[in-house]
Amino acid sequence: MSKRLTVDRLLSKLGIASRGTSQEWIRAGRVRINGRVRRDPATWVLWPADSVSIDDQPIQDPVKRFFLFHKPKGIITTRSDEKGRKTIFDVLPANFGFVHAVGRLDQATSGLLLLTNDSALSSYLTDPTHKVMRTYLVTVRGEVTEAEATEATAGVVDRGERLQCHSVKIQKSSGRESHLEVVLTRGKNREIRRLFKSLGHEVTRLRRIQYGHFKLEDLPSGAWREIPIEDVRKTLFVRRS
Repeated sequence: MSKRLTVDRLLSKLGIASRGTSQEWIRAGRVRINGRVRRDPATWVLWPADSVSIDDQPIQDPVKRFFLFHKPKGIITTRSDEKGRKTIFDVLPANFGFVHAVGRLDQATSGLLLLTNDSALSSYLTDPTHKVMRTYLVTVRGEVTEAEATEATAGVVDRGERLQCHSVKIQKSSGRESHLEVVLTRGKNREIRRLFKSLGHEVTRLRRIQYGHFKLEDLPSGAWREIPIEDVRKTLFVRRS
């Protein structure tokens, strides 16, 4: 069945380029729809009934891929950076094609990052209504009490935004620092860091070890592992049904 959507969104959903890059290509006259150059990114197409090409090369739905990546600390998740900082795409091989990160990890955070060119899977995993759990190992300054752990799960308000953990398990706690296992079911910007700062504890180390059913396990820093896309779909949808 053909689907109607704008040409910039089509290129993004197919994993060919980001929406911003797609818009640049279209405005530059590099994209043809049914043989005619179209410079408006909001041009509607009926996919796959319509013919769409980039630089006179017909596009097609690329093979869907899914990777687990152990993001090192000190690099950012975006594809490019105006400040010239190193990104995950400086580490990953070019033959991955256009994959995007499922959610983000900030520059100072390491651990499991999911990468895919399947926008449907990405949308499912990041949709807050599905409550997909993300598990982190967290080190903070000072002693975190059980009362504070309870407050973190009840939620706090920071700059008008409610921040909340699904669960907090104190693994080790002293006057100098505390080691925690924290689970989130949504991905607000720097949520763990902001939440514990509001409770009086600076986060000094943050590493994601699990996202949904996918685990970091023994994957070395900077390394990746591909999972067949059908196995990913079975893991997500068969287990949930």
